[in-house]
Amino acid sequence: MQTILVTGGAGFIGSNFVRYMLDTHKDIRIINLDKLTYSGRIENIEMHDTDDRHEFVQGDIANKELVEYVVKKYNVDTIVNFAAESHVDRSIHGGREFVRTNVEGVQVLLEVTRDMGLERFHQISTDEVYGDLEAGGFATEESLLVPSSVYSATKAAAEMLVMAFKRTHDTPVTTTRCTNNYGPYHFPEKVIPLFITNLMEDKKVPVYGDGGQVRDWLYVTDHCSAIDLVLQKGELGEIYSVSARNEPEITNLELTKTILKHLGKDESYIQEVEDRAGHDRRYAVEGSKIRELGWKPAVSFDEGIAKTVQWYKDNEAWWRPIKESKELGSFFSVNYKIKQNEEGKAEAVRA
Repeated sequence: MQTILVTGGAGFIGSNFVRYMLDTHKDIRIINLDKLTYSGRIENIEMHDTDDRHEFVQGDIANKELVEYVVKKYNVDTIVNFAAESHVDRSIHGGREFVRTNVEGVQVLLEVTRDMGLERFHQISTDEVYGDLEAGGFATEESLLVPSSVYSATKAAAEMLVMAFKRTHDTPVTTTRCTNNYGPYHFPEKVIPLFITNLMEDKKVPVYGDGGQVRDWLYVTDHCSAIDLVLQKGELGEIYSVSARNEPEITNLELTKTILKHLGKDESYIQEVEDRAGHDRRYAVEGSKIRELGWKPAVSFDEGIAKTVQWYKDNEAWWRPIKESKELGSFFSVNYKIKQNEEGKAEAVRA
């Protein structure tokens, strides 16, 4: 039986991957290591409590002693790393935790893979490492990396570490760079679940600038199937970009109008807000390399949005406590200002 250490397996994409792998592979065991920060939630994986093929461990990937202990105890042969700080707005206002998890944590996982002779380390990356693309162009795996935020810069740095370990130590590695995911268990600070839940609460939805930013939306289970395929058939040392290639391309404003339609709301619920600092205008990934392995998306955008809206309608008990808590803090808003607190330190607060 193959044993995979899934790091960040209580987060949005990680928990969906755990579920996908347990459902589609009967000869697999998942060791789920997650720090359980604000977006990694035990509720995302509690349905696996009775499955003896799933074991949860709470911990930090930057703790090498812990990672070595887990790998040895459970006889892990493969690591798939989802663990990451990923919210761009948070990275704008404080990037230190992004460096620790997204860079230092990956360094630890690579060292463990090398030193303990594991069969594979797979890094989950993002199309944001390519930076802003002009209309009509598509990034390929050979394109220059031009990250625009602390988040995407740390993900690009992690990729450089992965490739360095491959070249210097011949560490068995693969990487996938995926476009924007959406679907069940998406933490409601991100745009699609934020908009869905806001509208369910009869609140307006904030749209940055003119809403003309282009994103390529991929339903999360399609991402999971792509990773699974790369683990099975991907060539060691290679990078695979994973894209939906939505046609026509979808702007943030068009995405917003689609969600409004599904929730029975009109455009008066759109609130235009000042654009985010350093906001990339367009992401677009060509993605033919993984399609040559035999992968393609199974869920269309229209179908995926309908399924996602229905999931949030059916699972209000999951998202409402998050929105009512203080876990989202000022990042639940899109407008910020800097002020001095009682201790004389600067802090970001809602404008």
